[in-house]
Amino acid sequence: MIEIRLPDGSVMEVEEGVTVKEIAGKIAKSLEKNAVGAVFNGELIDTLTPIKVSGDIKIITSKDEESLHILRHSASHVLAKAVKKIYGDDSVKLAIGPSTEEGFYYDFDLPETISEEDLGKIEEEMAKIIKEKEPFKREVVSREKALELFKNEPYKIELINELPEDAEITIYWLGEDFYDLCRGPHVEHAGMIKAFKLLSLAGAYWRGDSRNKMLQRIYGTAFWKKSQLDDYLHRLEEAKKRDHRILGKQLDLFSIHEEAGPGLVFWHPNGAILRQTIEAWAEEEHRKRGYERVYTPHLMKAELWKTSGHYDFYKENMFFVPVVEHDEDEKLGNEEIPLTPEEIERANWYAVKPMNCPAHILIYKSQPRSYRDLPIRYFEFGTVYRYEKSGSLHGLLRVRGFTQDDGHIFCRPDQLKEEIQSVLDYVMELLSTFKLDYVINIGTKPEKYIGTDEQWEHATNSLIEALRERGFDYNIVEGDGAFYGPKIDIAVLDAIGRKWDGPTIQVDFNLPERFDVHYVDRDGEKKRPVLVHRAIMGSVERFIGLLIEHYAGLFPLWLAPVQAVIIPVSDKYIDYADEVYKKLKKAGIRVKLDDESGKVGFKIRKAEVQKIPYMLIVGQKERESNTVSVRSKKEGDIGSMPLDKLVDRLKFEIENKI
Repeated sequence: MIEIRLPDGSVMEVEEGVTVKEIAGKIAKSLEKNAVGAVFNGELIDTLTPIKVSGDIKIITSKDEESLHILRHSASHVLAKAVKKIYGDDSVKLAIGPSTEEGFYYDFDLPETISEEDLGKIEEEMAKIIKEKEPFKREVVSREKALELFKNEPYKIELINELPEDAEITIYWLGEDFYDLCRGPHVEHAGMIKAFKLLSLAGAYWRGDSRNKMLQRIYGTAFWKKSQLDDYLHRLEEAKKRDHRILGKQLDLFSIHEEAGPGLVFWHPNGAILRQTIEAWAEEEHRKRGYERVYTPHLMKAELWKTSGHYDFYKENMFFVPVVEHDEDEKLGNEEIPLTPEEIERANWYAVKPMNCPAHILIYKSQPRSYRDLPIRYFEFGTVYRYEKSGSLHGLLRVRGFTQDDGHIFCRPDQLKEEIQSVLDYVMELLSTFKLDYVINIGTKPEKYIGTDEQWEHATNSLIEALRERGFDYNIVEGDGAFYGPKIDIAVLDAIGRKWDGPTIQVDFNLPERFDVHYVDRDGEKKRPVLVHRAIMGSVERFIGLLIEHYAGLFPLWLAPVQAVIIPVSDKYIDYADEVYKKLKKAGIRVKLDDESGKVGFKIRKAEVQKIPYMLIVGQKERESNTVSVRSKKEGDIGSMPLDKLVDRLKFEIENKI
């Protein structure tokens, strides 16, 4: 017999090999009917998996978020079977087909190219499998049998050969004629997949390695109810309208040029104004909160990154440069001098910084520190460079060069909670200012970690107490901390409910040890300070990408690169339009004058496309009355307004960030 502990603390004795469905039936017949899986000892399993050891269980129904993983993983197998049936079992080679946060995908290797038009017929074949309610069946097989079953599936053979010798190998049958190498979990039968949709196609290298073959990936999604699917598809359509890459071009904010290098952003004047406005706000907030601004080099010796540990654990994502020291009397000229193998061998290697923390630590270590000096808070708009694979680059959201609003706090253990609260206050100011919703997660000690259990307990409790005392709701994500300390991650929700990586607060026991960072305490002894990494916006580029999509390009007035455009109804009124322009400019309004030839309607449409918050139309009536006719992008036609009143309105809206 084994013991199964339920969420309410009660314990159930059951026979070894019992399934989730049987356990659910012992609790309630309704639960047995609705169960689609369970979380057992932290692992998601399906109703068919036999349980052989004692442990904690939580029965999952379609109302639980975890159930979507089971549903979507099952849909990916239905997709694979459908593709096999359409294109021929021998022609199609299966790679992998996991669920994702938004849906599922499956990677295929086949001689024929799948097109967007083919998705409809694949969906029809999937619908047939679902209509037949073909069952999923779990089977444990020997390594020999697995290799025999998948002898014509090279990608599966590769995966099997990489499994540990003692690994339990499982396959899942779907009906009588399809099976796949899989750990699960899955629904009991395909008929439980009520609402699904294939979304798009993409190329994907096997195992994400560009040296491997390019496969064909089909993306899809699935929900328990059609209404949920319809809502999701509506959000996708909204997301397309808000795509920051399209709006970035339309609003003339930024560009990326392959000839300069992928993932490197060029900010145009409009984008520079937007970025400068955001950075100025952040600069002032840091000043108010006791941070000291620092600047650090972009290029530092590789030895520094060996000390920090980045060289060992992160070097594949770093850019390195060999620097050869030449004698002063050696005439180099301006011509390019290629490095010989011998020069490369004796070169001093430098790295373009992927992070700012080691540089801030060097500033801290530049002089002795006392307990009286702490906390010390450094802040930098630090531009860093990371080698992201070209296939993963995506507009402003994933780039190779980006700027962080990076801060590091050196404090005593007794100051930690107060410092965390101060950072949280700043985070909430950010989210409130930019009208963003959020979800807070605490990542706790993972299996592999450094530091003492006492340090981890103190740091984790400091994070929890800081959140509790500020009255914030949060989720504990067990084992999700970094190896060097626990963390708070704040996921930002945009206007259509999507989650974005947001502010992060991390406690670090690693770098103070590696760099021998200390302060002299009251007792005259050297002590290690606690190091807190924190980024409020994170990547400035990604944050601006988020804002573009959150606002759909229509920024609040204080952020808008062009806040108002003056449109004379004809060339006769350009002089008066210029007077209005100068007065608004003098008041600090970012304004432009559209004095090009053309009809008023065309100019208004142009301003609409550029999403300029205010259009100020001037003609004979406005000139005679010293007014402007005001049209708001959000409110429509506001009517005639005296110029002084308009200036007051705009300044009030800007100053109060309305």
